[in-house]
Amino acid sequence: MAAPKKQMPAALGFRMPAEWEPQAAVWLSWPHKRSTWPGRFRLIPQVFAGIVARISRFEAVRINCASALQPRAKHLCAKAGADLARVTFYDHPTNDAWCRDHGPIFVKHDRTGEVAVTDWAYNAWGGKYPPYDLDNAIPARIARKLKLRRFANAMVLEGGSIDVNGRGLLLTSEQCLLNKNRNPHLSRAEIEQNLRDFLGIDAVLWLGEGIAGDDTDGHIDDMTRFYKPDGFITCVEPNRRDPNHRPLAANLERLLGFRAPQGGKFDVVTLLMPRPCRFRGQRVPASYANFLVINGAVLVPTFRQPRRDSGACERIGGCFPGREVLPVDCHDLIWGLGTLHCLSQQQPA
Repeated sequence: MAAPKKQMPAALGFRMPAEWEPQAAVWLSWPHKRSTWPGRFRLIPQVFAGIVARISRFEAVRINCASALQPRAKHLCAKAGADLARVTFYDHPTNDAWCRDHGPIFVKHDRTGEVAVTDWAYNAWGGKYPPYDLDNAIPARIARKLKLRRFANAMVLEGGSIDVNGRGLLLTSEQCLLNKNRNPHLSRAEIEQNLRDFLGIDAVLWLGEGIAGDDTDGHIDDMTRFYKPDGFITCVEPNRRDPNHRPLAANLERLLGFRAPQGGKFDVVTLLMPRPCRFRGQRVPASYANFLVINGAVLVPTFRQPRRDSGACERIGGCFPGREVLPVDCHDLIWGLGTLHCLSQQQPA
């Protein structure tokens, strides 16, 4: 039975902050599932430790990690130069490492400052990668450990499928949220109402399809992100023969047609896609849009394509003036079909 509307987060005064708002910490889930990175897993914990080190320069890092994995994880983080005073490991076993999708989606009460957890159902992107029971339990575990209020919702929702501007707008894709492998019993209107009730947003902006190789069915954080309340940064692919050209051009057309609540157009910054990346003949979803904004910095995925990598860092850095731009080599990470944003989930200050 659904909670009465007056007990839902939005009615109580909670909203989901934008990623560029002040953060208390970034949550991660330590990687241990070898089949996620077939043939390359040996490299992944070291890459992960490097990400921990970069984030810990600016804010706290909180890591879901079964106790048996913690000694080596701590050793690798120390070796990578992490500020261990800012890194906390929690004995929260997981099935996989994609904390953006299985972790809590935090909301905040602007008047009282209270931070709470919204806990949505998680089914590993439409049941593609069982088991996922441990991942689905992570939001409740974090809420209990931090003694935060928890709002549960039976709707399937992954954090990578949405992006918010912190001022009442949420961006998502039809390919993902309307996919019958998520919530076949819910209409578009019912999905929008759930998002309004639990994340404190006023309106949902819909894009169409996602990028080639994306096993999440069109997650928004691989193609378009808010970079300010009235601005988007969005991927484009100029090569007409590339399968990403058509869907990204269609999404750009929608973005240019959107109107902000005040009636004006949004500022739209285009971001060139990296050249196609393949592993064992499989196209993987390499995208510069999978950047992570933290306090004082923005981490940008790079793919060993010097010209395009530097162009992406410059373009993204221009959208976040005053923040240090930290390129992160994601050549190995992307074989797991995700990079920086997919691995992380911010907790508001």
